[in-house]
Parts: sequence; C-alpha cells; structure tokens
Amino acid sequence: MVRLDKIYTKGGDAGETSLSNGSRVAKHDLRVEAYGTVDEANAQIGAARLHTEGEADAMLSRIQNDLFDLGADLARPFSTGGTDKDLRIVQNQIVRLEQEIDQLNEALAPLTSFVLPGGSESAAHLHITRTVARRAERRATALSEQSEINPLAVIYLNRLSDHLFVLARHLNNDGAEDVLWEPGKNH
Repeated sequence: MVRLDKIYTKGGDAGETSLSNGSRVAKHDLRVEAYGTVDEANAQIGAARLHTEGEADAMLSRIQNDLFDLGADLARPFSTGGTDKDLRIVQNQIVRLEQEIDQLNEALAPLTSFVLPGGSESAAHLHITRTVARRAERRATALSEQSEINPLAVIYLNRLSDHLFVLARHLNNDGAEDVLWEPGKNH
C-alpha cells in the first residue's frame, strides 16, 4: 500500500523529478511528459464520471486504476533490470478493454460519417478524454524511440482511446444522439 505523509518534498524545486527507480530527470523529460499526460487523461475520466453511472461508471473506474498502473509503468525505465514486483501493464488489461469495446459496439448504430465531439454531457467529456489519451499515446511512442518501454503500454493507450470513443457513442443513446460531421456544410 502506498503511504504519503508529506505532499511537498522540495526535491523538484530546481526543475527535476525522481523516477520510480530513483534516477533524476528534468520535469520536461519525455518520460515525465508521457506519464504526466496519462495522469491528465485519468483526471479527465474523473470529470466524465460525474456524469456516468452503472456499468459505464464501473468501466471508467477500472480504467482509472489501470491508468495509475500505466503511469507507474512509464515512470520506471524498462531496461533497468526490474523485478516481478514492478508494476507494468499486462495483456489481461488490454483484453478486458477489447472485450468491453466489442460488447458496447454490438448495440451501436452503424457510423455513416465521422462523429463530432459532443452529444450528451458524459459523451462530450469522454471525447475530450479520448484526445488526451491519443496525446499520451503519441508521447509514449516518442519515448519508445529514445528509451525502451513496455510495448503493452502503447497498445493499452491505443485501445483506451478506442474504448472511450465507443463508450461515448454508447452514452449518446447507442449512437442515436451522436453529432455527425457534414463535410462542406458551411462552404
């Protein structure tokens, strides 16, 4: 169990932070950008959950816990000879997302155009979260070009944005209340 007795340490006052293996990096380091953007996606899910209930809320709760796992995964360099106790994203977390996507997608109206972010309040929040998850994925893939990371971390982020899109459509009355793009409408 994590225990935090003191929130401020003053260790970051000079613009550096500690990774979970104890090494120090600049606060603008790509690794910090990656797990920081994952944290931002998690916060957006928290806002979305103010407008969800039932199974949708339970899915988002599970995802929030996964995102803390993912942040811990990205905060620990992959090639530092970790142990089995290192928190890493695992295949089962990805499989669960895929199963939920498939389950939600069965009831959705087929798409006839791209979906504009919006519809219900909950869906609008999830569309914002989806774009933050995509940014986290871009940060993680950029990090993977300079440092070895858990490849399942990137896969998880890719599935997450798909999940959030499908869940947003589900919360838009299974797609009936989606706002569709009308190409060239305002020419």
